[in-house]
Amino acid sequence: MIQRVTTPALFPPPGYSHVSVVEAGAKLAFLAGAVPLDDEGRLVGEGDPPRQAERVIANLREQLRSVGSDLEHVLATDVYVVSSEPAVLSSVWEVVEASGLGAGPHSSTLVGVACLGYTGQLVEITATAVVPEEARG
Repeated sequence: MIQRVTTPALFPPPGYSHVSVVEAGAKLAFLAGAVPLDDEGRLVGEGDPPRQAERVIANLREQLRSVGSDLEHVLATDVYVVSSEPAVLSSVWEVVEASGLGAGPHSSTLVGVACLGYTGQLVEITATAVVPEEARG
């Protein structure tokens, strides 16, 4: 259902693919940014980007579950981290890689930004995923 391509003419990416392809007719889910808030709206992992990334992944998993999909079916993500330090971005990327997101690997962009929407928020992830045939209704 999902074809993940690492383009031979380009430098091999570390832990993601250049392109994800889905045949026409697949049901896609476009997820709003998952944020590091618990179910009562409290920030999780204040000052700790990897801990926030773990909560963001958990929340992303719930978003996917609500439409009959899962991390394995993620095609692409945008990972936003409040930092200009490559080491901080890398620490968040390690959490993303360990999560099983888009077990292909998926196509992704990792971006350092100045600010995100909630006070103290350091990580946010948007995603596009396939909803498997068996989950379609």
